[in-house]
Amino acid sequence: MKTKFFFLASVLLVFGVLLAACGPTTVYAQPPQQRTITVTGTGAITLTPDIAYITIGVHTQDASAATAMNKNNVQTQAVITAIKSFSVDEKDIKTINFNVYPQAVYDNNNNQIGVTYVVDNSVYVTIRDLTKLGSLLDASVNAGANNINSIQFDLADKTAALSQARLAAVQDARRQADELVSATNVKLGDVQTISYYDSTPPVYTQFTRAADVAGASVPVQSGSMEITTTVTIVYGLK
Repeated sequence: MKTKFFFLASVLLVFGVLLAACGPTTVYAQPPQQRTITVTGTGAITLTPDIAYITIGVHTQDASAATAMNKNNVQTQAVITAIKSFSVDEKDIKTINFNVYPQAVYDNNNNQIGVTYVVDNSVYVTIRDLTKLGSLLDASVNAGANNINSIQFDLADKTAALSQARLAAVQDARRQADELVSATNVKLGDVQTISYYDSTPPVYTQFTRAADVAGASVPVQSGSMEITTTVTIVYGLK
């Protein structure tokens, strides 16, 4: 009997120690998951560009590097003078490329017969009066520009247009949310999250050769551009 009593007491002691080590067990109730609805709205504003950016360059080459550079300097200065004559501020004319390199010259049998030196000089021009753009391009070509890249039309200040597009996108998202909850017999709750993305792609006009803009007052049309905002809103449901 003593042996059985001692065994039982030992088992109870071990069980008590395990309970003490584990401590009290607490069960937490999980809150109900929030029901939500996600909608994406779009707002677009169409505007007329009021500013243009264009790269105008001079390309020269000669068997003498010094002669090629001198020709290029003279022509580039003449082009810059022509650009400034249209009331373009000096801060709106920026040199973005100046490159001098040798180029092999080959005969009809693909044998190298010499070397010519090539000089490229390009300026990036901001044009704030678009009514002068065509005449400015024509004057630049006449002054010696022979490398004109695509014109980029844009807005100088997009602040107001972006605000309008964002407001329109939010209104579009809310309209969709109202339609959906009305169709499913639930009620719209508070806004949980908002995210948005603005898209303001500029408008380009492509020129492949300086000859494309040669002539009396080139007719260049800026057209229109569209500023778009996409808004994604998560609403709670009641």
